[in-house]
Amino acid sequence: MTTPVITPKWHTTAEVAAMLGFGLSKTKMLVLTGEIRSVKVGRNRRILPAWVDEYVERIAAGAEEWAA
Repeated sequence: MTTPVITPKWHTTAEVAAMLGFGLSKTKMLVLTGEIRSVKVGRNRRILPAWVDEYVERIAAGAEEWAA
């Protein structure tokens, strides 16, 4: 019997920092300024995987414009 893989629905700020290769303080600043969307759940911030992708795509698009 195989164990089902559970895909997280939310990421913590620390998880997003690790995924992006950023420090925690930089990631928290991106969240606080709205660069990366998030919601507050209790006392914690949570970030949808799609919002991380959205941030990466926006930054990549800006790099492509700069290079053109």
